[in-house]
Amino acid sequence: MAQQLSFDLPAKTALGRDDFFVAPSNAMAVALLDPAFHWPSGKLVLTGPAGAGKTHLAHVWASQSGARIIQASSLTEDMVPDLAQGPIVVEDVPAIAGNAEGQNALFHLHNLVLSNGHALMLTGRAAPNLWQLSLPDLQSRVQAATHAELQAPDDALLAVVLAKLFNDRQVTPKPDVIPYLVAHMDRSFAAAACIVDQLDNLALSEGRTLSRPLAVRLMSQDLPTDLPEETKNVATAGD
Repeated sequence: MAQQLSFDLPAKTALGRDDFFVAPSNAMAVALLDPAFHWPSGKLVLTGPAGAGKTHLAHVWASQSGARIIQASSLTEDMVPDLAQGPIVVEDVPAIAGNAEGQNALFHLHNLVLSNGHALMLTGRAAPNLWQLSLPDLQSRVQAATHAELQAPDDALLAVVLAKLFNDRQVTPKPDVIPYLVAHMDRSFAAAACIVDQLDNLALSEGRTLSRPLAVRLMSQDLPTDLPEETKNVATAGD
């Protein structure tokens, strides 16, 4: 079959509260983000595997609280006074484990935000005691925060995640595609993001619908799951 031209249109990720599917693997984290719940010491660490919904829940909380969101790797000392004027989310804190300046900036932001009476959310994949921050005072403060963990998905959550990923791309697979994928894929959000990306691209390149035979052909191959973080963090509809 002749290949057709395909256009790499960006997927529009839905990050609203109604787009997040609550399941046993994430229910505790969702409960801790309720506006009526006040975190002990005013801070929360949110962790989970790639694509588990950390960014999604960060946006949900930010929309409820008026918080700003910043990547830890983008944080500098001169930004601290302004950011500390309100609640703040600092994403992917382990990314600065080897960055002394970034850790100093986050340490000062942590202290100033809390002293100003605002809330602080920090995110990362591993449990906070594994972040290996080289600034001991920062590491100890991170470990003292309330910890909410997003766990690996069950079948029901994987099915919803796949449906959301397809919907973000504005494509609709045949009804038997998602059940087949759930039964045969690796049990991870990263694998879901990779499969949807490759299946959509394959269908576009061949001008075919997203059918089970196409999914079977794709799943017979060895699929990488090392997608960029922006692709993995698909914010479960059910990050």
